Amino acid sequence: MSGVGKGITTASIAMLLQAKGHQVSCIKVDPYINVDAGTMNPIEHGEVFVTEDGDETDQDIGNYERFLNKNIYRENYMTTGRVYLSVIQKERNLEYGGKCVEVVPHIPMEIRERIQKAVDKTKADFIIIEIGGTVGEYQNLLFLEAARMMKLYNPEDVLFIMVSYLPIPSKIGEMKTKPTQYAIRTLNAAGIQPDFIIARSRMEIDEPRRKKIAINCNIRKEDVISAPDIDSIYEVPLNFEKDKLGDRILEKFGIKSSRRNLVEWKKMVAAGKRTKKEIDIGIVGKYFATGDFCLSDSYISVIEAVKHACIANKLKLKLHWINTEDVEKNGIRSLKKYDGIIVPQGWGSRGSEGKIATIKYCREHNIPYLGLCYGMQMAVIEFARNVCKLRDANSEEVNPKTKYPVIHIMPGQRELIAKKQFGGTIRLGGWPCKIVNGTHMANAYEKKFGKKRVVSERHRHRYEFNNTYRKQFEKCGLKIAGTSPDNKIVEAIEISDHPFFIGTQFHPEYISRPLDPHPLFVEFAKVCAKLRYK
Repeated sequence: MSGVGKGITTASIAMLLQAKGHQVSCIKVDPYINVDAGTMNPIEHGEVFVTEDGDETDQDIGNYERFLNKNIYRENYMTTGRVYLSVIQKERNLEYGGKCVEVVPHIPMEIRERIQKAVDKTKADFIIIEIGGTVGEYQNLLFLEAARMMKLYNPEDVLFIMVSYLPIPSKIGEMKTKPTQYAIRTLNAAGIQPDFIIARSRMEIDEPRRKKIAINCNIRKEDVISAPDIDSIYEVPLNFEKDKLGDRILEKFGIKSSRRNLVEWKKMVAAGKRTKKEIDIGIVGKYFATGDFCLSDSYISVIEAVKHACIANKLKLKLHWINTEDVEKNGIRSLKKYDGIIVPQGWGSRGSEGKIATIKYCREHNIPYLGLCYGMQMAVIEFARNVCKLRDANSEEVNPKTKYPVIHIMPGQRELIAKKQFGGTIRLGGWPCKIVNGTHMANAYEKKFGKKRVVSERHRHRYEFNNTYRKQFEKCGLKIAGTSPDNKIVEAIEISDHPFFIGTQFHPEYISRPLDPHPLFVEFAKVCAKLRYK
């Protein structure tokens, strides 16, 4: 089933092999027809993760980066749409020499070529490939076919790992293996026999169930790896080590097991468990509701970045979700119990007034505030309205006819929108940001980067700060804390006489990692705790 933990499993296996001294990278395969994740609604798909080279990808690419503590690039991400588009373009360019181009074998061949390009780019000893979706779906059959062909032609170089859920019905109280047995038979029908089965469940798999899976799924019982629910995803690699998964993978490849360098990772996990002081952080957004359920995956990088910061500060995090439309309907009452508030990314007009009301509350009551991308833009609008007295100030995204467009569309974007060229056309990827001396932001960055004043931060936006109002803002007390090196694009703003009030046009959450937390989140959590326990 979807959401069972394939991405975390992939990242964990990669990290274990990396800890044993090997060069490792990961590939995410998504079976949808979209060319990338950029045009999909976050509620439907989850967070769009942006790579350093500007690819809009699935959130699992972010998991890979966080676990491996290194960048993953566009070569490591493919979708059905991207594969088909490439094949069609090659056909139009006569790169198939006039042959009849067919779904099989040309699509699986293209998939294999793309995997090889990722290997060449990363110089990896191991590539861990995650195939999205569930076994038996029509849409991922071609990726399974490509995988089957890889095993056929390179049997010594390919292993298969199946992640399967073992339910424990509450009224029965017994772990059930039958769904996994059928999943494996469905995989067998695609010509693939797994070498390992990751047994995801609420509890650890016991010996009788392990034996039953081994007998019915044609696998050794030692290769059934227990994966119970745990409090932190960062414990997953350590949990796999209990069943010696890393060593068993190397053994099947005929590679002698080597050192395990998990010292820093174990320290980080242990630090997260020892924390006693709590902080309550509210995330005010609009991509939560999906029917009767709450979907936190829309902001997964933000969540993980706050966790990293809390571990670094020896704090226990309590996260709270606040829907912007609830703030619009019910006012700011629900905001009063939080030590700090984050307004993350967003698009369009829905819920914008709730975000502005939230920001006004934070500014006036000295509540630590961190605005990310859209969260910075809404902070600029709030300041314009309530401090600079530009009463009708807004973003052109929200109100194209606003009298005071303090946030306006970037050069060239209007023409792209008119042509309906939305996918992959906004400002994306890593761009240099010049940190302004003497700011709260400079103080936070200095703790990580020293005196370095230009850093790379990742972006995903179509609208930006309107420099027409820059002097007026600065005169009223809004500090420009970061700019592009040529000083033309405002990258960050802050209020100097506030405990912590920073907004960034970029997304610092994309580059925060458990062993290397982002300095802005670290400082944010530190100030939240300082004010709570003063």
